Amino acid sequence: MRTLPLLLSAALLLVTTTASAQWMWVDKDGRKVFSDRAPPSDIPAKNVLRQPGMAPRTQVEDSPAAKPSQAGVSSSGDATSNREGGKGALDKVVEERKRQAEAAAQQKQQAEEAKAASAKSENCARARQNLTTLQSGIRIAQVNEGGERSYLDDQARSAELARAQSTISSDCQ
Repeated sequence: MRTLPLLLSAALLLVTTTASAQWMWVDKDGRKVFSDRAPPSDIPAKNVLRQPGMAPRTQVEDSPAAKPSQAGVSSSGDATSNREGGKGALDKVVEERKRQAEAAAQQKQQAEEAKAASAKSENCARARQNLTTLQSGIRIAQVNEGGERSYLDDQARSAELARAQSTISSDCQ
C-alpha cells in the first residue's frame, strides 16, 4: 500500500521534468526564448544557449563585448575592434597575459638569485668561522668512518686551513 503513493510521485516527477522547456536561445531582439521546440532557422547557432543533451551556457560567456571587460579592458574604447570580431581586444588580452608571464618569470629569477646570494653569504660566514677556529690552535676532534672520535693532526689541520681559505676566496668576494 505504501508503494503506490511512491510510484505515483515518481511518475508525476518524471512527467513534469519532460514537459519543461528544453531549448533556450536569444532572439533577434536580445530576449531569451524558452521552448520545447528547436529555434527557427534564422537564429544562429551561437545564440542557442541550451538544447537537449547540451549543458546550459550563458549569453555573457559568448558575447564578444564581454571578453574585453573580463580581461580588464574597457569595451567602450574598443568599439571598432569589437565590430571586427574582437581581434583587437583579444590581442590586448594576449599581450597582457604575456607581460604577466614575463613579470612572473623575472620575479622567480630574482627570488632564485636572492636565495643563491643568501646561501653564498652563509657559506662565507661558516668558512670564516671555520678558518678562525683552525687558526686558533685548539684541538679539533672529528668522527671517523668507524664512529670513533679522532683529533686533527698538523697535516689534516693544514689541509682544512687550505680548504677554508679557498672557500673564502671563492664565496666571500
